[in-house]
Amino acid sequence: MSLPLKLSYIELQNAKDIESIDIELDSVKYSLAQKQEKSDTLKKVFDKPLTLETEPLSLSFSRKKSLFSCCGQTVPETVTLRPEEVSSKLNGEEFQHVWGKVSIKLGFLPQTQPGVMDPSTDTPLPEKLEDPQAITEQSVVTHPILTHDPIPSAGTTVPASIPANALVPADAPIPANALAPPNILAPADALVPADTLAPAITPGLGDRKRLQPTTQDLIDQCPRFRVLVVGKSGVGKSSLINRIFGVENASVANEKPGEADIEQEFTSPENDRLILHDSRGFEPADGSNYDIVKSFIQKRKNMPEVKDQLHAVWLCFQIPIPTYGERLLEDGAETFLKIRKEVLGNTPTIVVFTKHDRLMTFMRQKMRGDPEAGQQYLQEYCIQPIQDFTGDKGIAYVAVSSKPKHEEGLEQLIGLTQEKVSDSFTSPGNEVSPVPLAAAGAQRILPTLKVDLSIDVGKQRYWRALGASANFPGYTIQDCLRVIHTDIVTVWNFYDPKEYLNSGEFRKLMMHMVEKVDALAGSTHEPSRSDSLDGGVPLVVLAPIMLPLKAFAALGGWAFETYQRLQGVPTKFMAYIVDLTHVLEILFSLTAGMRAKKLTRRAIKLAYKAYDGSEWMRLTHTDIKAFQCWSTARDDVLHKITSMISSDGREVRVSRTIEGIRGEIPPDLEKDEEWVVQAI
Repeated sequence: MSLPLKLSYIELQNAKDIESIDIELDSVKYSLAQKQEKSDTLKKVFDKPLTLETEPLSLSFSRKKSLFSCCGQTVPETVTLRPEEVSSKLNGEEFQHVWGKVSIKLGFLPQTQPGVMDPSTDTPLPEKLEDPQAITEQSVVTHPILTHDPIPSAGTTVPASIPANALVPADAPIPANALAPPNILAPADALVPADTLAPAITPGLGDRKRLQPTTQDLIDQCPRFRVLVVGKSGVGKSSLINRIFGVENASVANEKPGEADIEQEFTSPENDRLILHDSRGFEPADGSNYDIVKSFIQKRKNMPEVKDQLHAVWLCFQIPIPTYGERLLEDGAETFLKIRKEVLGNTPTIVVFTKHDRLMTFMRQKMRGDPEAGQQYLQEYCIQPIQDFTGDKGIAYVAVSSKPKHEEGLEQLIGLTQEKVSDSFTSPGNEVSPVPLAAAGAQRILPTLKVDLSIDVGKQRYWRALGASANFPGYTIQDCLRVIHTDIVTVWNFYDPKEYLNSGEFRKLMMHMVEKVDALAGSTHEPSRSDSLDGGVPLVVLAPIMLPLKAFAALGGWAFETYQRLQGVPTKFMAYIVDLTHVLEILFSLTAGMRAKKLTRRAIKLAYKAYDGSEWMRLTHTDIKAFQCWSTARDDVLHKITSMISSDGREVRVSRTIEGIRGEIPPDLEKDEEWVVQAI
């Protein structure tokens, strides 16, 4: 008798036009909604696997409507998958079904269960299989501790006083029964003082050069995202740039026509991943600017280095209100749009309708009780006219507002820009292209793009084959995690001029969090203090952020083991990558109102404290500890990391985690403080 199928995840590919899915099994419903406009894939990973035994699995699809469509609701389309059909077509642990253009993939757990008897021995099989990628535990050769640099570099020279036979080449095979002399053995959980060099096997010169952040070469090729913003004075270019890229001094739209210089490169110390070019637009009685813009674009297209080319063009037009005597386009703008394909070629170009909030306010006054009136107006007076005279129904557009609480349009603009940049600037072999990396790093609106690019960068090299040691021969765990840490932090691109996120203190905090996977302690949060000064201000928000001193204590010996010699390597790498990503997501949300302000240790500590001991961290660590690497045919570790980082409900989890420390959030996160603050 076959065992019931345990459904682990559902994944849809080629699903760009799918808005949402309702999943139903045994009268229990689950929902999956498209999070990003650019996404071609939807995926639902179940925290607790679903049992597919007798009842069919029902998938109801709702297709996307046009962004500004005012039509009625679309009718859901349903696909029913019966257990017997799934079982008969199961390929390993996966089932695939094609529905129209959409590919449906169901992932199942292996059909094993605890307590099954081994017929050859009549004894129960173990409840948990050993990780097939685990390395046989071996005795570890270590070197005497040297007090020196707190974060050592890979390949630290070993003093001559160490016996030659204590050194083992990185590629030398070591017998499983090989024992080092007793006086130089150290247990894996031994504490090593924080100011010591890692006892690493010295890598060869080629290995040392190879252990570099993946982002380093990509940023060398394209340090900044280069965008041209075209629009006449007063359309709101400056506020648009300031909001999206988190800068304060991008005064791109000079109020005096004729003063904007399209050749000038606007940069900001607050965001070193951005270069901005400004054109004053096509002002009345100024036909010369059309030729200037055209010449500039063509010159940039022909530049050999990708960093010097234009990566995106935003054509900004204020949404007109005819009763105010306003017009959408001047003659020069119409001419430019008609021949834009000839001029721009494959350069990603988006029409941006600005000051959408102004239109919505006007329509609420004129068309009370009709929530769709604003969208209908936008379609009739903005979108349709451009589509008509360009003859292009597929022209990319989005309506935005730079006012607070109107981020939806900004997120759509960034998502659409990222999609077009990714399509236009590609790298061979599906590797990460430097331009999409620069674009995702420069924007400070959409955290999901940063998570996605972190995954893409990780997949390119260091997250692959984490159950083996192909990428890290001879390096310590600390060295390996350092390069992974640098890649993730680089993608997020916080305004962190003092490099707090790359500091030894923050790295140590994250490594101590990894150690909690084995402990799986309960929540460490204490109730927020209710003490307050006169005036009702809680004392806790006036005090420094206090973290336990043990969070800065010496690391366990595991951090200084060489990669090949430590069991449980995948678990530690998984925990570090997922925990760091979650902490940065929380930090991104906490600092939403201070993007152009320098990142402080106070803000970082608060984000760490919010996640540390939270329900989110506990569930994450429980999931990681229970992970079993079932297959050697595919990279299960990479798949698991990706599914945990990109799982649904992240925004809700970030919000709930921050809510858990709401009473501890100080009024001024821009104020810096030391990592360790002594209690008074």
